Amino acid sequence: MKDVQVRVLITGGTLDKVYNRVEGQLSFSSTHVQEIFVQAGCLGRHIVEKVMLKDSLFFTDEDREKIACFCIKAEEDNLLITHGTDTMVETAKVLGSLNLNKTIVLTGAMAPATVEKSDALFNLGFAFCSAKLLDKGVYIAMNGKIFPYDNVIKNKEKGLFEPIETKD
Repeated sequence: MKDVQVRVLITGGTLDKVYNRVEGQLSFSSTHVQEIFVQAGCLGRHIVEKVMLKDSLFFTDEDREKIACFCIKAEEDNLLITHGTDTMVETAKVLGSLNLNKTIVLTGAMAPATVEKSDALFNLGFAFCSAKLLDKGVYIAMNGKIFPYDNVIKNKEKGLFEPIETKD
């Protein structure tokens, strides 16, 4: 199997937040993605590129357009986007509507990578492999499950992603 290169686009979200002891809140300082790959022993070819470090609750249409532009301009056909979980579905829908001939996988974390028992390490590794192996399309990869962009919601009560229930 050919080792395809994955472009990892950083947009922010809880995965990259750190606890600011002075302010007593979570904030951004830099991305932790490359450190996570090293910690996980990831030998897969990848390029990490920062688009922004922003809480997805504050994403605007312009922010989603910027992410889309990075996807369009990427030379790679296999993309992984780190993203806040609160509005990940909205961004995935924007990317899906572009019908790019690429594999785009969005992932995030419910707890920062710097916090003990975070899901960030697993989600990032799972999404990285998914970006290499899935067919062309836009997906969300969270907690060991893959969801097509047009059949997923975040269940905020349960704190997880699930397929949209269809009513017959």
